[in-house]
Amino acid sequence: MKETIEVKEMKNQNTSNILIGVCGSIAAYKTCDLINRLRDNNCNVKCVMTNSALNFITPLTLETLSKNPVYHKMFETGYYTPEHISLADWAGLIVIAPATATTIARMANGLADDLLASTVLATRAPVLICPAMNENMWFHPATKENVSRLKSYGYSFIGPGKGMLACGIEGHGRLVGTDDILKSIFSILKKSK
Repeated sequence: MKETIEVKEMKNQNTSNILIGVCGSIAAYKTCDLINRLRDNNCNVKCVMTNSALNFITPLTLETLSKNPVYHKMFETGYYTPEHISLADWAGLIVIAPATATTIARMANGLADDLLASTVLATRAPVLICPAMNENMWFHPATKENVSRLKSYGYSFIGPGKGMLACGIEGHGRLVGTDDILKSIFSILKKSK
């Protein structure tokens, strides 16, 4: 038993292991730049996609950029260790970019009905959430309450930014720029060491 605990502690100490959660938003394409920039900074990156994210970007794209398998199925066969547990233990930091209102609500309510939410629920790593959605969705009382609850769990947020949204209006809801996300990531990693 002691050997298993030591291995887990060692895994969690590798803060350069960054798990990126990608949700179903038009901003999902921006994750490609984030992955490239993290790899340029010697980070090991793996990605978990929600089913909705598959409508915006392909696993092959993220796999090619991250140089690691991309995960999206909750119940993958052929593995002894459940993926949500092994990914949760592997991660030194989980970054959800873009984070949709659905995923924020799922995590705030402790739901574990998809691979990303299950992984977040199982991790002890810090979590950084980068929202991207329509302004009305961002300012909805339910979203505000969910964000407040996640902050009370110790999760960090950056954004959303203000600008032209995919729906054609100007407002809050844009995924913040890669530089800003990177600054937050490296600040969190520095505190984790």
